[in-house]
Amino acid sequence: MRGLERLAGELERIVAFFGRSAAWLLLALMGVIVADVTLRHWFVIGSTKLQELEWHLHGALFLLTMAWAYSRNAHVRIELVSERLSLRARAIIELAGITLLLIPYVAAILWFGSDYLAYSFAFNEGSASATGLPWRWIIKAILVFGFALLGLSAIARACRAILTLRKGGAG
Repeated sequence: MRGLERLAGELERIVAFFGRSAAWLLLALMGVIVADVTLRHWFVIGSTKLQELEWHLHGALFLLTMAWAYSRNAHVRIELVSERLSLRARAIIELAGITLLLIPYVAAILWFGSDYLAYSFAFNEGSASATGLPWRWIIKAILVFGFALLGLSAIARACRAILTLRKGGAG
């Protein structure tokens, strides 16, 4: 049980490091939005690069922090039923959800996302717009990396659920 506890803790530390680091992207995103709005409103200058950078930063922010939110139980849940369940029942549901839904979904995203990324990198894919951002493979790499982090977080949560079941959590 100590090994499972250590594994969960280490995976949570890795996920938290990347989540906290990526949270700083919010400042960059706000700066880009302010610059884009200012240029559009007061100077009537539109920029496809700024708009695409907003999308990329928003996507990166979400993808790199979703695993951290999941590991801290800060994601959206429907609490109407689970509040009334015992700790053991919640652990069983969590473990079943991770095993039957989350891990296969993450595996599929990693499998197909890797090809998606490799193709983009090999052909040095850029924006469909002539004035857009180059190197579209960067955001695709973040997609794959973000889901890899979610997979690590899922493994940590599964370890925690197993520990709860082994301790006989009746709470």
